[in-house]
Amino acid sequence: MTERTDLFEFRASALADDDSWHEQDADFRFDGDQLDREERAAMRRVAGLSTELEDVTEVEYRQLRLERVVLAGVWTEGTVEDAENSIRELAALAETAGSTVLAGVIQRRQRPDAATFLGSGKAEELRDIVIAEGADTVVCDGELTPGQRRALEDVVKVKVIDRTALILDIFAQHAKSREGKAQVELAQLQYLLPRLRGWGESMSRQAGGQAAGGQGMGSRGPGETKIELDRRRINTRVAKLKREIKDMKTNRDTKRSSRRHHGVPSVAIAGYTNAGKSSLLNRLTGAGVLVENQLFATLDPTVRRAETEDGRVYTLADTVGFVRALPTQLVEAFRSTLEEVGDADLLLHVVDGSHPDPEGQITAVRGVLSEVGGDQIKEVIVVNKADAAAPEVLDRLRRHEKHCVVVSARTGEGLEELRDLIARELPRPEIPVTVLLPYDRGDLVNRLHREADVIESEHTEHGTRVHAKVRPTLVGELTAYAV
Repeated sequence: MTERTDLFEFRASALADDDSWHEQDADFRFDGDQLDREERAAMRRVAGLSTELEDVTEVEYRQLRLERVVLAGVWTEGTVEDAENSIRELAALAETAGSTVLAGVIQRRQRPDAATFLGSGKAEELRDIVIAEGADTVVCDGELTPGQRRALEDVVKVKVIDRTALILDIFAQHAKSREGKAQVELAQLQYLLPRLRGWGESMSRQAGGQAAGGQGMGSRGPGETKIELDRRRINTRVAKLKREIKDMKTNRDTKRSSRRHHGVPSVAIAGYTNAGKSSLLNRLTGAGVLVENQLFATLDPTVRRAETEDGRVYTLADTVGFVRALPTQLVEAFRSTLEEVGDADLLLHVVDGSHPDPEGQITAVRGVLSEVGGDQIKEVIVVNKADAAAPEVLDRLRRHEKHCVVVSARTGEGLEELRDLIARELPRPEIPVTVLLPYDRGDLVNRLHREADVIESEHTEHGTRVHAKVRPTLVGELTAYAV
């Protein structure tokens, strides 16, 4: 029995006569665009995904009825480890949403089936697994088209949702602020709009004639079907939410511009979900932000004040976590929040060093950051959870990433090195000035000591003579006192 047999259990009649995994099959053979017959026929069961809970009352954040789910993925590219990591991440998402994961299966295909995602034969096998496990929901590892979802539901006879809907559900549970709730609702409505569905009279009912209240002549006609009415209501609500978020963005921009006016540098913390961003913020600032070992515990951005060893003030902003193939609707809805990253002076990109694929996490996060201008900012890779990571993984990340520091937010390892690095990388005042400030302008002297690099200061008969390097925001106020 080889290593791959430990990873997967075969569920296919085509392999019933020989369920071993041959060494020569380790590299998949292609005939044009076709996979081998054995590969097309095999749907593998992922081991170790059961998450039966002994005491559900301990999990306070689970607000929904615990659903019993079976996971289904289509493996189109990459290695077997990549496919397994993807389905395990889906299992973690399902747990966070409040579900009990019973089983997970992966189907090897060149591309997802246009009709049922898995293919008609494998959809029927999935139905058998659902019945055997007593599941009430199937979660697919990908975004299903409305047609794929309907066709798969018709076969498995239970509710089918996709990865995007699952992530949106988690966001809806965790959003606490007014802005966060509005952003999540907007993303959900934009996802729902093309997926409205109905049957028979319930959705084709028209509002003309007697349905319009029996108004008689002049009121009869084709009217508006219920699905059109729902679509119009959703569009109206989407427009209203966009206006509200725009107003909230104005308030956020005002606060940001105020910090910039006072010359306060900003540091943004970004990274994959559950990489330890909030724990790191708490360690650096004592912010007291909620920390949970779950995905997307932080949705509402937190901005906190911090100081370098030499007394320079800066802000630290904790942002929403990213995930592989983050739904487009969420990126758009949270764009105003993500701008905290785009406007930062320094980006701390937090990576979970104990994750099976940290490089994949880095690539996924950089893909999202590029959409909001975060790829233009000076980036420092902060490898967190060093106490749980393998030494060879940490060495590999140090070699591959130019600006890299290894820390543990839990034990405090590496935090002093990180603080020193932040102090070195923060922008410093660069414009040299020499001014003579009257003694009644003690406020400007105070600002120079807080916001500038004071090189020399001397009290004279006519006032305080200061030679310093300042930021552009201070130059205008000091021009009248230049000497």
